[in-house]
Amino acid sequence: MEYMLCRNRVLDFSAWKVIFDSHRDAQERAGLHLRKMWTSITDPNNVFFLFQLDGLEGAQNFISDPKAAKAGEASGVLDGEYHFLQDLTLASDL
Repeated sequence: MEYMLCRNRVLDFSAWKVIFDSHRDAQERAGLHLRKMWTSITDPNNVFFLFQLDGLEGAQNFISDPKAAKAGEASGVLDGEYHFLQDLTLASDL
């Protein structure tokens, strides 16, 4: 399985979460399925979240869409990063 792990540092988690949640349909259309969300214990405005992907291309298109950048600005994202990951937990060669 493929995943996208994201980190956003935001101005205010509660305000960010409202806008993040409002984009659930767009995330799903792009093949992104939210599986987990965490905040840092020492800084609750540092948010980590994990999407399971239907495919890498859909995820890359979603994050490169200018609408995503505008939504990030509107929600108070100060900075962020994302990483594409492959689950090896069930791999027979571990």
